Amino acid sequence: MTSFDKPTTTTTNDQQDSDAKAVTEAALFEAFGGVRGMVETVLPGLLFVTIFTVNKDLHISAIAALTVSLLLVAVRLIRRDTLKHAFSGVFGVAFGVVFAMMTGNAKDFYLPGMIYTLGLAVAYIATTIAGVPLIGLILGPVFKENLSWRTRNPGRKKAYAKASWAWGLILLAKCAILFPLYWWADTAQLGWVLVALKIPPFLLAVYLTWVFLAKAPPPIDVFAEMEAEERAEKERRHTAERFGEAMEPLVDEAAQRLADGADSRRITEGPAKHRKP
Repeated sequence: MTSFDKPTTTTTNDQQDSDAKAVTEAALFEAFGGVRGMVETVLPGLLFVTIFTVNKDLHISAIAALTVSLLLVAVRLIRRDTLKHAFSGVFGVAFGVVFAMMTGNAKDFYLPGMIYTLGLAVAYIATTIAGVPLIGLILGPVFKENLSWRTRNPGRKKAYAKASWAWGLILLAKCAILFPLYWWADTAQLGWVLVALKIPPFLLAVYLTWVFLAKAPPPIDVFAEMEAEERAEKERRHTAERFGEAMEPLVDEAAQRLADGADSRRITEGPAKHRKP
């Protein structure tokens, strides 16, 4: 390699790294909903705690939070966007509203979400210990690799394990703050702390996931592999058909020659059978 080649190689590698990071960033942005998904996650809880802080009315606060969640879903339906983030927000708010209405305690509006966060933290850690990191199960289809990272891409599996540990520990730390507040703080204090803890831990977990995956080997596109295999199979069939078409005249010619030879032998042997000894 000459001195003139080295800068080109370095530039190419840098470009490939930049492209890989951009792909990872775009996939994470899609998987976790981006800015819009964060707004849909925060807005109902923010509206609930704001109204409750002002008038201490559980029913008005709960109805307002549920209404804005339904409006967010309606907007996505009108725009024909993906509904998974909006629906998850609606279900979370609906569970909180029902639970708070049943107990009459406004703080219980937040309890289902806190329990979900704790369960999710345990799931991230447990699946990582079991060798099947949850973040890999979530992001595998997004990167079009499905579960190929488990057996065919050990470097990527290691990155998913690190990311799952990060998610689990961050969510556990969040629960360590919220659950004591649930018991000791009033509804407004708990609500404002919970709203404040919605975005920063999430962004930290997403950032660490991006860091780990950007340094990992690229994903194996199993869909591209399947398409390539289908194309190869079609090509093999086409080649076999062309070979058969090419051989068909030769086979017919050989069969005709055999038939002509048999006829000639019968003609030759015929007089010999009638000839007297």
